[in-house]
Amino acid sequence: MMNTEEISALLDWYESAKRDLPWRKTQDSYRIWVSEIMLQQTRVEAVKPYYAAFLDKYPDVSALADAREDDLIRIWEGLGYYSRVRNMHKAAMDVKENHGGLFPVSYEVLLTLPGIGEYTAGAVSSIAGGENVPAVDGNVLRVYTRLTADAEEVTNPKVVKRIRRELKEAMDKAAGNPDMNSGNYSPGKFNSAMMELGATICLPNGDPKCSGCPLGTYCLAYRNNAMTEFPKKSAKTPRKIEKRTIFIMESTGGIALRKRPDKGLLAGMYEFPGINGHLDQKQAKKFLSDLGYHPVKITRIEDAKHIFSHIEWHMRAYYAVIDEITDPVKEDEANRIRFVTKKERADGYALPSAFSAYKKYF
Repeated sequence: MMNTEEISALLDWYESAKRDLPWRKTQDSYRIWVSEIMLQQTRVEAVKPYYAAFLDKYPDVSALADAREDDLIRIWEGLGYYSRVRNMHKAAMDVKENHGGLFPVSYEVLLTLPGIGEYTAGAVSSIAGGENVPAVDGNVLRVYTRLTADAEEVTNPKVVKRIRRELKEAMDKAAGNPDMNSGNYSPGKFNSAMMELGATICLPNGDPKCSGCPLGTYCLAYRNNAMTEFPKKSAKTPRKIEKRTIFIMESTGGIALRKRPDKGLLAGMYEFPGINGHLDQKQAKKFLSDLGYHPVKITRIEDAKHIFSHIEWHMRAYYAVIDEITDPVKEDEANRIRFVTKKERADGYALPSAFSAYKKYF
């Protein structure tokens, strides 16, 4: 378990080394929550422009609660993991209906909102509300297990629960010591410092930057030159590879988009029409004809690959010019396909990053 001397050294380092990030300039729980959700599995530099644009359009929880889901998906385009913004929308509606439109700062209340787990509740409640609770993410687990040479697997929820409990005990001791770090302790600062150390010094890939670490004197992994041995993780299940053939179908009505099912991967989002498996050109032309479209020209274009957390899509693609379509075909409800102009696409059809390689055709 961390002691107050280690926490003091960590906080001194954080005061001088922390990055200048926009969400660190506010104590507003709504804005901190937005940043924490965006930062899940997404790089800081990638988040910055999205954070500014999102708050410009949805400056408070009521504005977010009243938003159209299609507009939210559109502004989120490129960040991926779209269930995050859908859960944000649900949480905002909950807050507007049940909490007077004031985004909560209580850890226990935050846990009742859609899409908020123990880490996010800990981060928001400690930073915005001053609650003495830990925020344990991958960065914090890495720092802590290296510091203590904890050899248990962090993929085990019981281990994470135990580490969270140990950090809570350390935070409680720090909060009860008024002389520590010249009274500079706060729960939010401690959690932010742990996350910052993991993000900038105690790195996950390659050798960590131990020479600049404020906890190097105390770190058991560093003493034994075993930094890369922690945290311990069970072997990952190999990702499933799915072959897909997709079609960029152009006609006088625009480019064809298909709405995905309301549940499952990329639920409810728009995609280029496709089918599982790799089709050759003859099979591809027949597939489109069977759908009711008649390509006057079909050309194989570049392949692409997209990696999800548990699946890899290996995509073969065709560009097809479709014979002039009629109004009923422009919105083909049977196949969930509609032809969309570039202007219509810009106004409200978000394409997942899985199709980034083919957006240039739109």
